[in-house]
Formats: sequence, structure tokens, C-alpha cells
Amino acid sequence: MQSATLHRRAARTAAVFTALFLVLLALVAAHWGPLGSVDREIVVVLHRSAVEHHGWTRANRVLTDWIWDPWAMRVLLAVAVGWLLWRRERRLALWVAGTAAAGTALQQAVKAAVDRERPRWPDPVDSAHYAAFPSGHALTVTVAFGLLLWLMALHGAAAKWLRLMAAVAAVSVLGVGFTRLYLGVHWPSDVLGGWLLGAALVYGAIAAYGYAQSHTSERESSPDGRVRS
Repeated sequence: MQSATLHRRAARTAAVFTALFLVLLALVAAHWGPLGSVDREIVVVLHRSAVEHHGWTRANRVLTDWIWDPWAMRVLLAVAVGWLLWRRERRLALWVAGTAAAGTALQQAVKAAVDRERPRWPDPVDSAHYAAFPSGHALTVTVAFGLLLWLMALHGAAAKWLRLMAAVAAVSVLGVGFTRLYLGVHWPSDVLGGWLLGAALVYGAIAAYGYAQSHTSERESSPDGRVRS
């Protein structure tokens, strides 16, 4: 019963994040003036700092290109998937891999559909490919650390390790968002969109996995192998 409650809560949370993302998506697609003004005010201030402080800019490039790069996050999840396969938890491994793949596919689809231009500068300090919305870095880091936290909780990690991972996740999610803005390759709403869509994917995966597990347990507990109503 407690497990079913958690799954329903995850489903509701996923719905909230999805709704927030869709609202933001509509505002971005409609080129809503107030949102554009706030976006530009923030990135102009940060870009000015990036141009003036070369050492800090280099540090941000290292963080965004190596530590919090989407491929680094995918490697991290690949290690987790390998560990699950080694433990013969094939369904969970497939769920994690599928969620990560869905995140990549979905963010690329939204980028192509919205086709939002990135900030343009006469003196850029970095460059990036593809359209701006949503931020792939922000989405991938959110998905990766969200899934890792979920896996740790599923396997009964001690509270101190969960707190440590939560702290690392928070620093990484917020940090990667800052690097993308500081380097002038994203608007703030791009980063927010990546966070919202990434959170929706994680909670959606948690809810769907919980329902699938409950369905399987119910089937296995039935004497004739059928799901009891």
C-alpha cells in the first residue's frame, strides 16, 4: 500500500512538472515579450562578466565540457546500467537505459520543433550546436542524478549516502545551468525548460516502473497466473 502511494505521488509530481514545462514551452514558442526581456537581462550581465574574467570563464568551460557534459552523464548512467545487469536486475537496467534514451530523443525533438536561436554575441566566449530550447545539458544532468538517487533509494542506501548524493545532485543541476548561462550559449528559460522536462521524465519513469512492478507482483501472487481485479 505504501509502495502504491509512492507511485501515485510520483505520477502526480510528473504531471505537475509536465504541465509547467508545457506552459513554458508555449511562452517560448509564442515569443512572449516579458519572458524574452528577463532572459536577455540576465544573460547580458553574465556575458559581461564572462568577457572580463577569463579565468572564471575557463573554469566554467571545464565544468560544462567535461564534468557535467551530457556524454559524461551518459557514461555515468551506463556504469549504473552495467551494475544492474551484473546484479541480474534486467528490467530495472532497461528502465534506466530507456529513460536516458527517451530524454535525449525528446529534447532533440523539442529543439527541432521550437528551433529557438541561441544568444548571439559580437565577442562570444563559447559556442554550442543545435537549437536552444530546452538545454540538453540541464536536462541530461537532471535525468542522470534523478535516476541515480532513485536507484540508491531502491537499493536501501544509508541516509547519509542519500544526503550526500542529493547534495552532489543539487550542486550539479544548479551548477550546469549556471555554466550554460555564464558562457552565453543559453537563455535562462532554456535551462528552466531542461530542468522541468528532466524532472518530469524521472518522476514519470519512477511512477511507470512502480506500476509495472505492482502489476507483475499481482500476477505472480495469483494462483492461476492472472491479475486479480
